Amino acid sequence: MTVRPNDLDAFWMPFTDNRAFKRDPRFLARAKDMHYFTPDGTAVLDGTSGLWCSNAGHCRDAIVAAIRAEAANLDFAPTFNVGHPRAFELATRLAGLFPEGMDRVFYANSGSEAVDSALKIALAYHRARGEGTRTKLIGRQRAYHGVGFGGLSVGGIPGNRRAFPQLPGVDHLSHTLNIETCAYSRGHPVWGAHLADELEGIVALHGAENIAAVIVEPMSGSTGVIVPPRGYLERLREITRRHGILLIFDEVITAFGRLGAASAAERFGVIPDLITVAKGLTNAAVPMGAVIASNAVYNAILDNSGPGIELFHGYTYSAHPLAVAASLASLDVYEKESLFARAAALESYWEEAVHALKGRPHIIDIRNIGLVAGIELAPRPGKPGERAMAVFHHCFDHGLLIRVTGDIVALSPPLIISRAQIDEIMEKLAAALAAVP
Repeated sequence: MTVRPNDLDAFWMPFTDNRAFKRDPRFLARAKDMHYFTPDGTAVLDGTSGLWCSNAGHCRDAIVAAIRAEAANLDFAPTFNVGHPRAFELATRLAGLFPEGMDRVFYANSGSEAVDSALKIALAYHRARGEGTRTKLIGRQRAYHGVGFGGLSVGGIPGNRRAFPQLPGVDHLSHTLNIETCAYSRGHPVWGAHLADELEGIVALHGAENIAAVIVEPMSGSTGVIVPPRGYLERLREITRRHGILLIFDEVITAFGRLGAASAAERFGVIPDLITVAKGLTNAAVPMGAVIASNAVYNAILDNSGPGIELFHGYTYSAHPLAVAASLASLDVYEKESLFARAAALESYWEEAVHALKGRPHIIDIRNIGLVAGIELAPRPGKPGERAMAVFHHCFDHGLLIRVTGDIVALSPPLIISRAQIDEIMEKLAAALAAVP
């Protein structure tokens, strides 16, 4: 074995300019509640729940204790043809949290895996019903559905797609962001519901008999916070139902309180056929994802299958005992501290605070819903993304973690945030905007 110095070279970092980071690294060494801490002990206020995922804050005692106890009790158990009791307990808890009739839980290990699982379930559903020609999948421009080949194909962020081949038979709806018409919208924009009608054109082009599913994020987060126009999701639901097409909500970001409810489906009153979740499912303490399926989808697959395995799909770590323990403990924290209701109660204060940034240097749009905000900056000429990254660095160096995508600052703090901490986020972000040319 070769002994090497820790020179940072070995770790190939994801979604990172590795050369730039390793020239000027910034480290997080520990975390607690609303803060990260650097190796020298400097506190960094978490304005983005890690990566949209630590909804209850960091290193919560009850979640840590549950993981520790399960590691000593059941470190691993397969779920192929055998099971462990708490996996079923968690599935029952989740079935009670999501809309009525969405009672079946298929476990994965990440949002990317959950999306690919949902797409395969959609194809299996139509095949089981004797409609095997339904193989086309419809995504949306600027969508992020993870990095598996399925999610990449239905996703719509150009930089993620250009270097890789995609699945055949995929089409895309337009995204709904229109700054010229709806800049500084609060909550749902009033313009854009008609864009759902593009699906009718896609149906006319490909034939409903060839389309399996439409997948959308109810609120697009990773692309820079795109809030659905009023009536848009309702229209998508009506069109998909009429043509026998499954509707999938990618709620990897929006589930577990981010929008002041257990799910965006609940918040918006639109019930899809499949929901993908991850992130807040375990408060990010252990990787885990899941597909929440309607009874109709589940029953169609089982009722139309012969003896033996009904769905040839799964993962070694599906319902990993540590992840299950982390999820059950996270659900307990969410419930005991009423964090979903807390997020809803803070939404108005959050909205006022973030929109008070209007007029600060470089800002060309602000949009928000729940405890989420997107602040779009004018790019530097010929250097897209550079200004936002400079803001990111300034904020970190002054004790605030934000998320940037392109020239958009995305904020999504843990649901335990206080009003004083909301003010602190906005003050530090304002200072960064003033300091960065």
